[in-house]
Amino acid sequence: MQLVVGRIGKPHGIRGDLTVDVRTDDADTRFAPGATLTTDPVTAGPLTVDTARWHSGRLVVRFVGISDRNRAEELRGTWLVIDSSEILPSSDPDEFHDYQLVGLKVVTTAGEEIGTVSEVLHHAQELLVIDTGQGDKLVPFVSAIVPEVDVEGGRLVVDPPGGLFD
Repeated sequence: MQLVVGRIGKPHGIRGDLTVDVRTDDADTRFAPGATLTTDPVTAGPLTVDTARWHSGRLVVRFVGISDRNRAEELRGTWLVIDSSEILPSSDPDEFHDYQLVGLKVVTTAGEEIGTVSEVLHHAQELLVIDTGQGDKLVPFVSAIVPEVDVEGGRLVVDPPGGLFD
């Protein structure tokens, strides 16, 4: 499964540097010099990081072979992706990656099937989007409401407060 780690933004300067909208919590590793990233569209890459630095809160990257603003502009909007197998498992048993949660069957503590996790939203609080077959429901991803996540078993158990799925 391909996971997005960034999106190429506008060029920065005239020597081929590009801003990158980072979509990973491990930017220093993913954008380290020498790292190679697959692209979407595939025809834009793969791209190998030459240099990376932070400037005014934005990541600025130069890729090998991109040495002028015109070539950099051609990459604008390109998604940078990695294979999910490149993600190291967390040592925290209560930490999950979005791709591990999407697709899990959702059941209540009483065993009633509710639906499937279709998305994870990251706002002030993480929310699971549950496709119930009759519309989407948002469920706060907190242990009081989601007491069990069984990735290997393909299910997520919820203990919903009254009215959450009505």
